Amino acid sequence: MPTGLQRMPAEWEPHDRTWMAFPPANDTFGSDGSGTLARARNAWVRVAQVVARHEPVTVLADPADTEAAAALLGGGITVEPVPLDDAWLRDSGPTFVQGQDGAVAGVDWLFNGWGAQHWAAWSRDRHVGRAVADLAGVQVLGSGLVNEGGGFHVDGRGTVLLTETVQLDPGRNPGATRESVETEIHARLGTRHAVWLPRGLTRDYGEFGTRGHVDIVAAFTPAGSLLVHRQDDPGHPDHGVTREIRAVLASSTDADGRPLPIIDVPAPTVTHDDDGIVDWSYLNHYVANDVVVLCAFDDPNDAVAAGILQDAYPGRTVELVDARDIFAFGGGIHCITQQQPAPRRAGGGL
Repeated sequence: MPTGLQRMPAEWEPHDRTWMAFPPANDTFGSDGSGTLARARNAWVRVAQVVARHEPVTVLADPADTEAAAALLGGGITVEPVPLDDAWLRDSGPTFVQGQDGAVAGVDWLFNGWGAQHWAAWSRDRHVGRAVADLAGVQVLGSGLVNEGGGFHVDGRGTVLLTETVQLDPGRNPGATRESVETEIHARLGTRHAVWLPRGLTRDYGEFGTRGHVDIVAAFTPAGSLLVHRQDDPGHPDHGVTREIRAVLASSTDADGRPLPIIDVPAPTVTHDDDGIVDWSYLNHYVANDVVVLCAFDDPNDAVAAGILQDAYPGRTVELVDARDIFAFGGGIHCITQQQPAPRRAGGGL
């Protein structure tokens, strides 16, 4: 059981396990037997199988889907029956932290369907954070803050990125202020300095968006720099948005008062799909043990992004996984994964 203040390790610190969820039949993915549901499940499985080559993976499946999940995932990946509404485990799952004694616990944020959006269901998913913590055998730390794992990013050294339109969303936390949010975030994550972004990418404010998740626009690296999404097409609305976000980050500091060096990561050259403008982003990657699982889009900039991330995460391989189907359903590789850090001894070693 953790004792004292807790700390959320950076994503690149050692993991015990990755947690994911198997897409259930719903309005997002389609009905049983539909081609869209099969596409979603195959896309999620591809990610799980890549991560499983580097660390253990547990996939939650709605009790009705456990056999289908096990058959698609194959051997070596654990499947656990848990009632599900959706499959974005970064958001519905717990945030794992370490106590001062190094033991791991799970922060169970309140989950309400990304601000009680009309299309979302969360009667089951609001219990997923506690269910995962119980399966992991760790203490559950409750929170009164409506929050999702994709709505923040930490450097493991005291700094956290937040977005005004997420944590201060009236549909999530009515009446909240920066100060009240920061108090709870710092208490749960062990951070001490927040950098607030004014907004997220344009498509994220459409009917089925999260209203500004940070894990598609910026990510810390082990060296302390920030990878930042850059849209270079002046005809795309994110051309201006990404420059606004970059300017905020470039004028900010980390928890120790140091400037945040910026590494620009150009967006894919494709700007539209059948539903309009895209929010395709290489920033929605997942850092697991010895690997960076990078979204690919069959785009010339896939190789550019892979080179940037290889430099940003030295000692890890970069594995590209086609993420177009995941983005078509509303997210990316980071959105469907959640890391469980390894315990750490009080003296700092593993």
